[in-house]
Amino acid sequence: MPTLIRPIEPTDQPVLWKMLYQALYVPPGTDPLPPDIVYHPDLAKYASAWGKAGDMGAIAVSPETQDAIGAAWLRLFQQSNPGYGYINDETPELTITVLPPYRHQGTGTALLNHLFEQATGRYAAVSLSVSVNNPALRLYRRFGFEAVAQAENSLTMQKLLTP
Repeated sequence: MPTLIRPIEPTDQPVLWKMLYQALYVPPGTDPLPPDIVYHPDLAKYASAWGKAGDMGAIAVSPETQDAIGAAWLRLFQQSNPGYGYINDETPELTITVLPPYRHQGTGTALLNHLFEQATGRYAAVSLSVSVNNPALRLYRRFGFEAVAQAENSLTMQKLLTP
């Protein structure tokens, strides 16, 4: 049965914290990060107070259980408090994850298709930050993201949105 996709609502704040944690790339063989790391200011800004101007996102829901199995969202950052994939004040940054048991089943692709359909016409581009070793890099390239900067093992990528 196909995954259901719905908009993120302010009441989904607990889901966003869970998804933000899952979105953090941990290389194979590395100890997991502590769950409360998402509350560190450099990370918390990606999920806190959902519903700010410019926020846009979607949650993938299991049709069987109605539980959230993935999420993708866009958030604008300012030069004075940039995200890891910051390009400029007009380009929102993408955060995406699918819970491990549901990966490699098309959920991430469905989330991105939905989100980019909603964002096209509203934004000229979308950015993200990704580890060069993260397998998700293949997905981002398939969607047309191109590297615009590199710092150590992290790429800042951008996808232009054309109506």
